[in-house]
Amino acid sequence: MRFRWFLAGAAVAGIGFTQFAPEREIPHAPGVLVPAEPRQEGIAGAPPVWTKSGYRITAVARFEATARVIRTERYRFDRESDLVPVDLALGWGPMSDSAVLRGLSFSQNSRFYFYRWSAAPPIPSRQIMVNSANMHLIPASERVARRLREVRAGHIVHFSGYLVNATAGDGWIWATSLTRTDSGAGACELVWVEEFEAS
Repeated sequence: MRFRWFLAGAAVAGIGFTQFAPEREIPHAPGVLVPAEPRQEGIAGAPPVWTKSGYRITAVARFEATARVIRTERYRFDRESDLVPVDLALGWGPMSDSAVLRGLSFSQNSRFYFYRWSAAPPIPSRQIMVNSANMHLIPASERVARRLREVRAGHIVHFSGYLVNATAGDGWIWATSLTRTDSGAGACELVWVEEFEAS
C-alpha cells in the first residue's frame, strides 16, 4: 500500500507493532539500477493452491520482479506475520535511482508504505507511485525465508512465484493487488515467493 505524507511530521498509529530498527543501507551511485517493471502473467488452467500456517493460499497470476529494496519492515505481532514476517518497499525505473531516492523520505508500519518530500518531489508524484510498491512476501520454503531475513535497503532483489489471495476458515481474507498503478488500502502485492536472490 502506498501513501504520500502531505505534512512533515505526520504521525502514524501502530508503530508499536514493528520492533526492528532499519539496518544500514547499501549505497549506490546515482543512476537507474533496475530499468524493467515487474512482470505479471495469467494462469492457464486451475490455479495452484497451497496451505501454510493454517491458511489457504490461491494463486491468481504468475509474478516475477527485479527491484531495489527501498526499505524493509519486519513484523511479529499481527495476524499477517504468520504468513509474511517481512514487507519490502521496492522500487524500479526512476525509483531505483539514488538521486531520486535522496529527495524522498520513507517509512513503513501497520503493513503500509509511506513516502514524503520537503518542498517538491524529485520526480512527478505519479511516477513515484507507479514505480514503487510495498510487497508482502510469503516464503514458500525455509531457504527463501532465510534469504528474506537477510535483506536490507539497497539490495537488488530478484524473485518469482505467484500473486495470491490468502483465506482462513473464520472468514479472514488477504487479497493481492493485480496492478502497479493503484494506491491506498488493498494496493499491496501479496506474493508467494518460490525463488529469491539478493545482491
